[in-house]
Amino acid sequence: MRKTKSLTNNLDWPLLIGFLTLICFGLMTIYSVAFNDESPSIFSFSEKYGKQIMWICLSLFLGVIVFLIDSDIYKKFALPVYFVTLGLLVLVLFMPPINGARAWLGIGSMGIQPAEFAKTSTALLLARYIGGLNLKQLNSKKVFIALIIIVIPMALILLQPDAGTFIVFTAFFFVLYREGLTFDPFILNFINLIPKVKYKSTWIGSHFIPILFVLVFLSLLTLLLGHKNIGIIPGVPLYGSLGIIVSLLLISIAGILFVQKFGTKRELKKVRLIIILSFIVASFTSFIVEYSFVQIADHQKDRIELFLGLKEDPNGKDYNRNRAMAAVGSGGFIGKGYKNASVSSVKTNHVPESETDFIFCPYAEEWGFLGSIVLLFLYLFVIIRILIIAERQRSSFNRIYAYSVGMFFFYHFAINIGMNIGFAPVIGIPLPFFSYGGSSMMSFSIMVFILLKLDSQRRHVLR
Repeated sequence: MRKTKSLTNNLDWPLLIGFLTLICFGLMTIYSVAFNDESPSIFSFSEKYGKQIMWICLSLFLGVIVFLIDSDIYKKFALPVYFVTLGLLVLVLFMPPINGARAWLGIGSMGIQPAEFAKTSTALLLARYIGGLNLKQLNSKKVFIALIIIVIPMALILLQPDAGTFIVFTAFFFVLYREGLTFDPFILNFINLIPKVKYKSTWIGSHFIPILFVLVFLSLLTLLLGHKNIGIIPGVPLYGSLGIIVSLLLISIAGILFVQKFGTKRELKKVRLIIILSFIVASFTSFIVEYSFVQIADHQKDRIELFLGLKEDPNGKDYNRNRAMAAVGSGGFIGKGYKNASVSSVKTNHVPESETDFIFCPYAEEWGFLGSIVLLFLYLFVIIRILIIAERQRSSFNRIYAYSVGMFFFYHFAINIGMNIGFAPVIGIPLPFFSYGGSSMMSFSIMVFILLKLDSQRRHVLR
């Protein structure tokens, strides 16, 4: 009795209340958008709102079990759980495709998506591994192992293919950066292979975020140039990257000649190394981006080109995004009222998947701009609360796991809302605790309850 009271006293009630509030809002919206006059009861288990109640109850039940388990178990069994989820990710590749992807284990609509649970298992193992490292004595082998933990599930998810979840896994790279696990050891190994050049540190780690944004900009520029047929060799499929690489080469040569004429020998040696290294990284990024674009499925190419404005097809391939924006805009300032959504209703079917990936549309149509702001602030509150929990942890394992959870929430929140208002390509990302579906509800619930458990025992853990 005393132990139970101790756990509840240390429970982070603001996060739990925010989590439960989102679940209630989501269930209300699903009931509204999928309402059937012949089955008006919210407990009609033949309807999606009835099934969602079952998923919520199962998720909360699993969450309570997770919370009652001693927190040391998650650290001890992180590796076996990780391998189990990898096995499921391999097994799902042999299942019949659903909507063009082999991402589900189960029969019909009753199935689970292993990729959702792989987020939690990868976060636990990464937290365990990095938490046991001495970050002051990093080498390329230690960094490589951390990357392998992230990349293996990413590769299996890409084979399904599930581009949305694949992108979400890149959240782990921000967690690595937060913990000081940079790519410097790799860069230093490469630099020290050059004769007569020895360096003990690089500037990559401290400039990770600016470099990342530059590479993203370079990737977009590559696709834009490729689409406009601007390249060195006409007719070559990778003309965009060729144009970028040649342009970067000319800029690099000009930079080296400028420093050689006006700089000292010491400056020339350092700047020449930086320019050469930057040229290699930027050229490789540009080539990989365009090569990947050539290889992906046609419908994925269409989504990217439509998002970048390279083509227009409002009533065809861009129908979902176009109608989603129309539904959000039709809500006006105060909305049309509960159960009065017309554009995004399941009955009209103007917005496909309005109860899953586009669940924000009916909510925005019913509650308008004011209601949307309330929901956005609620999600931001939950994300900020997770980050506050992360910062107060005494254990590096707890902190790394908490930051992973926070980044997952942010990715899902930002991309899903962006999809609904035209700021992000349509890549099939559910809105946590809001979208219809069992796998997302269970995985995020388990994720949150593990975090609540770790936080409740933070005072008893030193590392």
